[in-house]
Amino acid sequence: MKFIFCFFSIFIFSYASAAQDSIPANEKLSIGITEAPPFIHEENGKFTGLSISSWEMVNEKLNKEYEFKTYGSLTELLKAIENNEVDFSINPITVTDNRMKIMDFSQPYFISHTGIAKRKESHIWSYIRNIVSWNFISAILILVGVIFIFGFLVWIFERKHNQEEFGNSPRGIMEGFWWSAVTMTTVGYGDKSPRTTGGRIIGFIWMFMAIIMISSLTAGIASSLTVSSFNDKISSVEDLEKFEVTTVANSSSQEFLELYNISSDTVLSEEQGINDVLNKETALFVYDVPMLKNEIEERNLQDKIEVLEKTLKKDYYSYSFPKNSSLLKEINPTLVSILKTMKWNVLVEDYK
Repeated sequence: MKFIFCFFSIFIFSYASAAQDSIPANEKLSIGITEAPPFIHEENGKFTGLSISSWEMVNEKLNKEYEFKTYGSLTELLKAIENNEVDFSINPITVTDNRMKIMDFSQPYFISHTGIAKRKESHIWSYIRNIVSWNFISAILILVGVIFIFGFLVWIFERKHNQEEFGNSPRGIMEGFWWSAVTMTTVGYGDKSPRTTGGRIIGFIWMFMAIIMISSLTAGIASSLTVSSFNDKISSVEDLEKFEVTTVANSSSQEFLELYNISSDTVLSEEQGINDVLNKETALFVYDVPMLKNEIEERNLQDKIEVLEKTLKKDYYSYSFPKNSSLLKEINPTLVSILKTMKWNVLVEDYK
C-alpha cells in the first residue's frame, strides 16, 4: 500500500508540475510591444509588420487568446519584460550577453545588422573642403619646397658662369626655381639649361628624382582632392571615435558602443535619431539597419540621408521572455517550426 501511495503521489506531483509549465487554455496572454517599423507598426488601430506576422503564424498552431500591451519606448518595454509586467514580447529585440542575464530568448526569427546613417553632402562642398584641408596644403608645400631646393642648387653653380640665363642676383634664384619646375614637369621649354659640370650633375639627379617624386606627390594631391566617403573613413568600430555618434537608449547598439568605449548620445527612437542627423546635431546615427532604412524611406529622405554599406555587427532578433518563463518551452518549438516553412521565407524576403 505504501508503494502504491508513493507512486500515485509522484504521479500527481509530476502532473501538477507539467501543468504549471504549459500555457493554461483559458489564460489571455499579455504581449508587450513598442513601435519598431517595419517589424511592428500601428496604423488605424491595427498592428502590422514582420514580428506581428510571425506571432500570427505561431498562434495559428497555439490558438491562444492574447492582447498587446503597448509601451512608449524600447527602454520601457525592456523594463516591463524584466519586471514580469507582460508574459513576453515579440518585438525585434537583439540577443546580447547583458540581456541574457535578465531575460530569456527564443530562437532568432530574423538576422539583421547594426548600421550607420549619415547626412549626405554635396560633392562641390566636399571638394572645396578638401582643397583647404591640411592634406592638400601640405602636399603642395612639399612639392614647392623640393622644386625650390633643386632650383637653388643649380643657381649656386650657374650664377657666375651662366648669368644670362640664371643671373647673379637674388632674382636668379627665381630663375632656378623656374628651371626646376619646368624640368620636373618635363615641359622642356629649353629657355634655361645648366652649362657647368656641377649644374648638370644636379640637373641629372633632379631629372630622375622628379620622375619618382612627381608620381607620389601627384597621387597625394589627387587623394586629398578626392571626395572621401565615410565608408573609407570608417574601417572599424574604433574609427567612430572621430565623430559625434547617437544611438537609441538601451538598444543593443548602445551596448555595443559602450563595449568599445565609444562616446555617444542617446535618443528614445530612430525617428529622433534621424532628426538629429538632419539637423546636424550629430554626425552619425548608429542603429539597426532595417529600422534606419525604413525611417528614411517612409519620410522620403533618400536625398538627404544615407545608410553606409559597411555595418558594425550582426544582430539576431528573438522573442523575449521574463527570466525562467515557462512560456518559452511551449512557444519556442512552434516558432522554430514556422521558420522552416516556405511561407515564412517568402515573407522575410520583403524585409531584407
